[in-house]
Amino acid sequence: MTNIFAVILAAGQGTRMKSKLYKVLHPVCGKPMVEHVVDNIQTLDVNRIVTIVGHGAEKVKEQLGEKSEYVLQAEQLGTAHAVKQAETILGELEGTTLVVCGDTPLIRTETFKALFEHHQAQNAKATILTAVADNPTGYGRIIRGNNGQVEQIVEQKDASPEQQLVTEINTGTYCFDNKALFDALKLVKNENAQGEYYLPDVIEIMQKQGEIVSAYQCEDFEETLGVNDRVALSQAESIMRNRINEKHMRNGVTIVNPLTTHISVNAIIGRDTVIQPGTIIEGNSIIGEDCVIGPNSHIVNCQIGDRSTVQNSVATNSIVGEDTSVGPFAHLRPDAQLGNNVKIGNFVEVKKSTLGNHSKVSHLSYIGDAEVGSNVNIGCGSITVNYDGKNKFKTVIEDNVFVGCNSNLVAPVKIGAGSFIAAGSTITKEVPEDALAIARARQENKLDYAKKLK
Repeated sequence: MTNIFAVILAAGQGTRMKSKLYKVLHPVCGKPMVEHVVDNIQTLDVNRIVTIVGHGAEKVKEQLGEKSEYVLQAEQLGTAHAVKQAETILGELEGTTLVVCGDTPLIRTETFKALFEHHQAQNAKATILTAVADNPTGYGRIIRGNNGQVEQIVEQKDASPEQQLVTEINTGTYCFDNKALFDALKLVKNENAQGEYYLPDVIEIMQKQGEIVSAYQCEDFEETLGVNDRVALSQAESIMRNRINEKHMRNGVTIVNPLTTHISVNAIIGRDTVIQPGTIIEGNSIIGEDCVIGPNSHIVNCQIGDRSTVQNSVATNSIVGEDTSVGPFAHLRPDAQLGNNVKIGNFVEVKKSTLGNHSKVSHLSYIGDAEVGSNVNIGCGSITVNYDGKNKFKTVIEDNVFVGCNSNLVAPVKIGAGSFIAAGSTITKEVPEDALAIARARQENKLDYAKKLK
């Protein structure tokens, strides 16, 4: 089998984005555009991936890591000049090279595979991925001869009025015989309106050399969308979101209103789970079966067990067990770990804390830096007082504890198993097992004193 290489063009600044963030790092459904491209290409079992970087090079390397090798295009002189930078890595190798722009996150793995197979079947030196656009303005036009073969690609600014009427466009994605590609790149000139070295000129060079130049037409123009500004970014997000939602629905997930549901491309959701309107699921979240998420919940990098619910709540970097309910209006901050059959009610905040099975924090409480056992009931308005203004301290609540309403547990403190905390108490020292702790001033009534205050 032939060797397969890939060159990802990711050196442009993307000035039309008007952003401090490097263009190809703008996310689409939670993943940077260039990472979508690289991940889809990796499924072809490529031998080597080379990403051409320029502006923001270090941040691109940081994002992609070992998924790719990198070459710097210090000066942006056009797409042909960009690909030529990979010659030091790929120039002498035998095989087929796929060239893709890093701002085309919507091209499917199946399309890359079909392009490659068409290229092989035609025994071509170059194959262009094309598409038919209703409005081809801004795209290079595919100019074919009388025999239907590709003769050249003409850029918008260099196209004649007749050529601008052509609706078959160049998507900027190609397959090349690797050695033929780098030989042809040496012949590319910059005699055009932009004074740049265009990669499409390689097509005309090969055609004039009598080589076979083919084209594979993508059925869906939307798939080839290149993202150059915020409008196109929004379009890509919408298309990708529809794909993701459709995939989950076909796999047995109910999404009540797909138009208001945003799910990360990396999220995993089990069958018979219901996603209510207004819900956002980000990052590498994993949601089990038979769950109900939403309405209006925001889940980020969380693991949620089977049959659990998260209603009108925010959860980040947290673990929720099975048969557990969260919300409405709860907040799970990073490192919250809830066991099975746990209840986190309205206006409860949990941070860097574990709660054992069958424990309840039903309303209006803050649990931070705490280790809470099983079958614990924490009453309304209770707080683990974990911060003294400089350091954080831990609260340990053992199994079968009952914490009365409006209690303050001042850390570091341990509440022994089976004990009771009287409502309104401020606990500052350890409570033994099975004890009743009362830490509040004795009530004293001063008769008729209220009249003096009036």
